[in-house]
Formats: sequence, C-alpha cells, structure tokens
Amino acid sequence: MTGTAAGKNGGDGTAPRLPRVRGFAEWPSAGSPKDEGKALRERVPRSAHATFDPDPSRPDALSAVEESGRGRLPGLTPLRVGRMTASPFTFLRGAAGLMAHDLARTPMTRIGAQICGDAHAANFGLYGDARGGLVIDLNDFDETVHGPWEWDLKRLATSLVLAGREAGADEDTCRKAAHDAAGAYRRTMRLLAKLPVLDAWNAIADEELVSHTDAHDLLGTLERVSEKARLNTSGRFAAKSTEATEDGGRRFVDAPPVLHRVPDEEAAAVAASLEEYVGTLPEDRLPLLARYAVHDVAFRVVGTGSVGTRSYVVLLLDHRGEPLVLQVKEARASALVPHLVTAGFEPPEAGHEGRRVVLGQKRMQVVSDNLLGWTTVDGRPYQVRQFRNRKGSVDPAALAADQLDDYGRMTGALLARAHAHSADPRLVAGYCGKNEELDEAMAAFAVAYADRTEADHADLVAAVRAGKIAAETGV
Repeated sequence: MTGTAAGKNGGDGTAPRLPRVRGFAEWPSAGSPKDEGKALRERVPRSAHATFDPDPSRPDALSAVEESGRGRLPGLTPLRVGRMTASPFTFLRGAAGLMAHDLARTPMTRIGAQICGDAHAANFGLYGDARGGLVIDLNDFDETVHGPWEWDLKRLATSLVLAGREAGADEDTCRKAAHDAAGAYRRTMRLLAKLPVLDAWNAIADEELVSHTDAHDLLGTLERVSEKARLNTSGRFAAKSTEATEDGGRRFVDAPPVLHRVPDEEAAAVAASLEEYVGTLPEDRLPLLARYAVHDVAFRVVGTGSVGTRSYVVLLLDHRGEPLVLQVKEARASALVPHLVTAGFEPPEAGHEGRRVVLGQKRMQVVSDNLLGWTTVDGRPYQVRQFRNRKGSVDPAALAADQLDDYGRMTGALLARAHAHSADPRLVAGYCGKNEELDEAMAAFAVAYADRTEADHADLVAAVRAGKIAAETGV
C-alpha cells in the first residue's frame, strides 16, 4: 500500500494535513476581513474623513513649488510654473507633494494599498492593449507607492471639485461629483469583495464599467475620445515629427519648445541604455524588439507634474520602415515618500525608481503596456514605455455639468478596482460600509481642500507677479 490507506491523504473523509505554505492564505482562515474593516470604524469613524485642519507649519505655495523643482532641469522651471498658474486645477496637478504633506495629518485607517499617489481626475484615460483594444484605467504612476488608500480617493475627489469649478459648474454639482466618486469607490469595493477572487482580480476596466457606474451621459464623450485615441499612434507621431534621411531611415525634427534634437553623445547614451531596458522585459518580448532598429533620439517635454524631468523619445523602425516610438522618462523619487513616515507607513526601500514606477503600475492595472521596463542613463533612473500607444483622455475641466458626476463615478470605480489588487477588498469594503457616511465625508473634505488649493494657487500667482519666481505661459 502506498499512501491510500485510511487516514492518509484524506482517505478517512478529512482533509490532508498539509503544511502552511508561505505566500498563500491560511485555511481555515483566521477571522473575517470584513469584520476587521467594520471594527476600524471605532478607531477612525468614517465621518472623520471630512476633517481638514491645515498644519500651521505647512509650506507656502512658493516654497512647495521651489522644493518640488529641485533636481529638475532649471531651464524648464518657468514652463512648469506657468502651467501650474493656469488654474487651481493645474496647480493641484503639480502639487502632489504639498497635498501629501496635508494628507499625512488627516485621519487614516492604516489600511495599505499600492496607490497611484497622483490620482487626480486627469490621470485616467484610454490606452491600447496588446491586441489592439482600448482600456480605460489610471495611466500615470510617477508617484506610486504603498500607502493609505484614502490619499488617492481624497485627491480624486478634490480634483473633481476643482475641475468642475473651472468648467463653470455650480457648487452643488462639484460637491456631488466628489460625493459620487467616493460612492462609486465604496460600491465597487463591495462588489469586488463578493466576487470569486480570480473574477475580482481580472475585472477589466472597459465599457462595461461605464454601465456599472451609471455613467451613460459620458458615452458620447468617451466614444469621441476613443476615436481620437485609435489615431494616436507611433506612426502618426513619427509622420509629423520626423523626416527621411539619406540612408533610408528617419530622424526627429526640432519642434521647439516641446521637441528638440540632442547632441550625439547624449543620444548615444540614451540608445545604449536600451540594452539594460531589454533585460527588464519578459523574455517573450525580446524577439519583438529584435525586429526593430534604433534610428534616433530626441528630448520631449512632458506634462504638468513632470515638467523639468528628463524625457526622451526613441525612434525605432522595422524592416518596412514602420515606426515604434519608445519614451525614456526620468523616474524621480515619489513626492509622497517624505510624508509616509508621518502617516505611519514604511517608506519604500531604496532602489531603482524606474522599477518602482513600472512595478507599481503593473500592480494597479489589469492590462499594462507590454513593453514597460526601466533603465539607467548617466546614473539617473528612467522608466521606458511605448509612446502614443493609442492614448486618449477626457479633460474633466471641459465636461458639461451633467457629465461631471458621471465622470466621478467612473473614476471612483476605476480607483477601487486598482486598489483591490493590493488591498483586500473585503477589508476595505467592511470599513466603507453600505450607507453614504463615507461619501459625505469625502465630499466635505474635497470642498475644503479645493478651497485651500485655490488659496495656494492665488499665492503662487501673486509670487509670479511680484517677480519672486519666473513663469512661462502659452506653451
């Protein structure tokens, strides 16, 4: 007899006695995550999230902008300041570190998740998957860390209030958008908590999500954005931004101030770094890139929060001359790191910042760019990704009043799905509960913090007018 006798391997009707395996859940499970979440309400009532009492020692707007500019290219500082002075919403987009300072002093459950760190309403959008489809999800992870889930939700809710005010919506509409974003987050987390784990894990952010969040007024807008996104490709960018060379290849053409050629030595350093990048990719991607040749490198200015960081575009061509453009973008330490300890969270271990960004993105998205990787150029860390991978986005500050709350619901649901990859949805759902207490608190916070941001924005505008800091507008 070999292991089939009664009492062996469950032959007597009982489960086999197997050792606890590291990396897997315990069985039978100890306690209920849902009950643990409910119990947290005793320590941190959901209504407490409405609280925002500014720290008297918080940095002023000018100091915060100057601090966040350290290590960036000095020549691009006026452009970054100019973009931040455009509106309170754009100020918020460039002030993730200042908001983290404030959030670290607000009530928290201490439930950790992989957070975006910059989950404002303009950091959601469409992008292409490997099979040519379009996915809706978070799409910017420069600040991603393991931290409090509330920080992402509060930043999203605040940004909706500011975007609505910029669009001319009344205060009730702006507050409702923040309220509905929190409500969609809470309801989506409850839905994911009830699903089989694999179904919840693979929940795709697509058009079904729009129906789930009752965002039907957004459908027309999303269809228009989708049409533009499908045309937003490497080929289209290369056709506008490159010219033919005598050897049959192509090279970038200067288009100041956004795109410009770089010295040969700098271009060579970026091109050489792609060897390290290839080593960070799954092996099954290597034959794909091996069919492209590297033709040119140029510097390209990036968005509001990243202006002043080093960012390159690399032109690859296949045997038919069809382009694939990669973006090699400097990865700085997350602006949230100095504030995590204040919040009671461990800061990330020192390591390659490009790796942090890429792994954080993969932890939060169901579908990610299949060419995501990282590298090092002249001792600085960079992330590498496809450029113009059929990306499209909704400008929340341009939405009609009757679409703002729809957009809030959609983004709130997307955020919950992203957090559920690293935080147990049963635990978060247990805390958030069934009623609207959390939604009301988040909306109240969003309005209060939007007011604070408007004051910060006004202070920065005043500093520019007084000549304390230079700003370049109209770019």
